[in-house]
Amino acid sequence: MAASVWKRCVTAAVKVKHLSPSLLARRWLLSASYTDTKLWEARGRDPHNLALLATAMDQTYERNLPVSSLSVSRFVDNISSREEVEQTEYYLYKFRHSPNCWYLRDWTVHDWIRQCFKYGARDKALYTLKNKVQYGIFPDDFTFNLLIDSFIKDEDFKGACSVVEEVMLQEAFDLPSTQFLSLYALSSYLATKPQLTGSEERALGASLLLCGLKQDNTVGFSAQLLGNAFLGKLEMSQGIHAVFKGMPLFWGHGYVGRALAVMETVAAASGDVKLSKDTLDHVNDLLQELSSSSDTDSSGEESGSEEDKKVEEVDEDDQAEKDKLPQYVSRFKELRSELESQGKVDSASFQALATALAQQNLSAAEKLDLEQYEKRMQGWESEKKQLIQREKETRERVEEEKRERLAAKAAAEQG
Repeated sequence: MAASVWKRCVTAAVKVKHLSPSLLARRWLLSASYTDTKLWEARGRDPHNLALLATAMDQTYERNLPVSSLSVSRFVDNISSREEVEQTEYYLYKFRHSPNCWYLRDWTVHDWIRQCFKYGARDKALYTLKNKVQYGIFPDDFTFNLLIDSFIKDEDFKGACSVVEEVMLQEAFDLPSTQFLSLYALSSYLATKPQLTGSEERALGASLLLCGLKQDNTVGFSAQLLGNAFLGKLEMSQGIHAVFKGMPLFWGHGYVGRALAVMETVAAASGDVKLSKDTLDHVNDLLQELSSSSDTDSSGEESGSEEDKKVEEVDEDDQAEKDKLPQYVSRFKELRSELESQGKVDSASFQALATALAQQNLSAAEKLDLEQYEKRMQGWESEKKQLIQREKETRERVEEEKRERLAAKAAAEQG
């Protein structure tokens, strides 16, 4: 049944794409002005020889002294080939494991991602992002958008969702543009009918839920419903600790109950807020799957003698939540019937709705992002100039102290 649900979702998405050649051409991506590199390339650069920088950093590390964030920034800024991207990855790792690790600059992270794009090394950008603890790569929202968009343009929705997962883990769904891109990526990936592992369902569910909470509309509530359902399935099968471990989620039982609460909210809401039909179908499939699994677990005919059974300790609260499943299934049917009678079930697919949301709102959101980006760049340039000036003053002071020591030594020898 799940296969038929997502087949319908894909069919609806294909219909939307064939509505108009202009819609197909744009594909609801970020505009050319958003992804244009001219503004970034026009900033003041600080040319350096990478070989000399590498030698200086290696010597500094050998003497157990801290390398400055400015040195790493210069190294990233002077990348000129794919091979140098590989080399830079090593120095990002070294810096992250040094005493100065907390001082990797925001503009350096942004520059690193842009350099990876420029030299065909997007895989390195994603790798260092997924291993952010080891490399210190924590992008800002604008940089996240560029990464998500690059995967969407290649129709690599799984890669786009990998970036959305990192946005979720950093709780960085602040920009409306990030929300639109993320919902588009998530819905498009689901439309491909992927075979998901438990950990993938958890990441996808958390991303849908936290991003959906930012949108008070049909797409947002549909995302919340599906996100809670994915997490509820994991909770029912593996327990609540499997859900919130390492995730910025509410530490409490009852994710299936929260999915039903979303349906109740939509049923009671005024206005034109609805839930997408294919999302409701998918939640229905998840509940049926859980019910079938529960029936199989409870029948012990095929599992052999009691001595052969593996005894597993079950948390009492987890078991209490599992026992509520029949009530949840019954309540879901009641709420779905109520929503249908109120005309609050949208026949358009979740992907089609997310696409339309991006179409209607992304342009206005981009304008605000670009204004903030220009201001941020000005702040970065000002901060960089201060660091360069401070470095210059420090070197002059060190040279002056050195001259004073030499003069004192010479005077002592003459005396």
